[in-house]
Amino acid sequence: MPNPVLPKAENQPRAEAVDVPRQMRAAVYVGQQRVEVQTVPTPEIGPGEVLLRVETCGICHTDLKKIEYDLLPGPRIYGHETAGVVAAVGKGVTKFQPGDRVIAFHHIPCKNCFYCERRLYAQCAVYKKVGITAGFEPAGGGFAQYVRVLDWIVERGLERIPEGVSFDQACWVEPVNTCVKAVDQLKVRSGDVIAVLGQGPIGLVFTMLLRRGGAQVFATDGIEFRRSLAARFGARSFDPRDGQFETAIRDATNGRGADAVVLATSVPGLVEQALRISRAGAKILLFAQTSAKERVECAGADICVGERMLFGSYSSDVDLQAESARLVFSGELPLEELISDRLPLDAIERGIAIAQRPSPQSLKIVIHPQERN
Repeated sequence: MPNPVLPKAENQPRAEAVDVPRQMRAAVYVGQQRVEVQTVPTPEIGPGEVLLRVETCGICHTDLKKIEYDLLPGPRIYGHETAGVVAAVGKGVTKFQPGDRVIAFHHIPCKNCFYCERRLYAQCAVYKKVGITAGFEPAGGGFAQYVRVLDWIVERGLERIPEGVSFDQACWVEPVNTCVKAVDQLKVRSGDVIAVLGQGPIGLVFTMLLRRGGAQVFATDGIEFRRSLAARFGARSFDPRDGQFETAIRDATNGRGADAVVLATSVPGLVEQALRISRAGAKILLFAQTSAKERVECAGADICVGERMLFGSYSSDVDLQAESARLVFSGELPLEELISDRLPLDAIERGIAIAQRPSPQSLKIVIHPQERN
């Protein structure tokens, strides 16, 4: 089983590398909703580890919630949708060498425990240990110029980026994996009517995947630009405040309601709406409700008597790693179209602010930690 305990890199000789600086720039979460770009030591790697020069890291809403709700104490460096170039390899690493272009998953399960045997990888104790760090308590580290990839991630959590695929495209592999995992649990049948509530970057990925699986997608979002994209990707899109949305679902299902509902945003009241628009026996997926401070409330009879399944899907699935990489690298999903803002590391506070309060045209925001001309 891969070692889940962070090996101490102190007093380890620095691996052979070219042009790796002793110090780097990183966006450090210092607590109380504050992120500061600071100069910090470049991580040193030990045997079996890799140093990755980060080229692109996407801003994910789970990181935003950790910042907004001050869920974890600082200092730590967030960011986990990471794509870059191998800058150095530790002793014993043979699968990768400096210059390789890769994406990195920050969680990989042990594959041997109670939860792994039941394919509940996100509940595995090894999975819960973050395997990538830019310093401080491991927290992903992608909002930094370099990250240290621990040995169990090097073994099974890196995927090579093919030639011709940009780092901005490649950074989607981890978030797409989380969506593929959720769709897999929905067991979509061709012709199913599925409502996707929220058409931010993740909601739009759900729309793409569900349409690809043959579902009829009814999408809602309060931003017109996002509704137009959802329509272009094959959904019937509505303003959630428009009563026609619920009527359209009823009309499309002979009055039954949707076969499934995906909550791709955590706006209060969506569980109640999902119950209202879904048929008896429907599946209701909570995908964006990742904070312990968020609460949902519903009538028990809507679940029990209505025989609905209310369930969650969280994080990635190692069994779907290759498939998610294929979907992204092949261009089968037009993901770069969802990137609205590409910002340098020094502008990360602006990126976080845009992601927390989207403008009419904003979608996915990615950070480029390296200085570019």
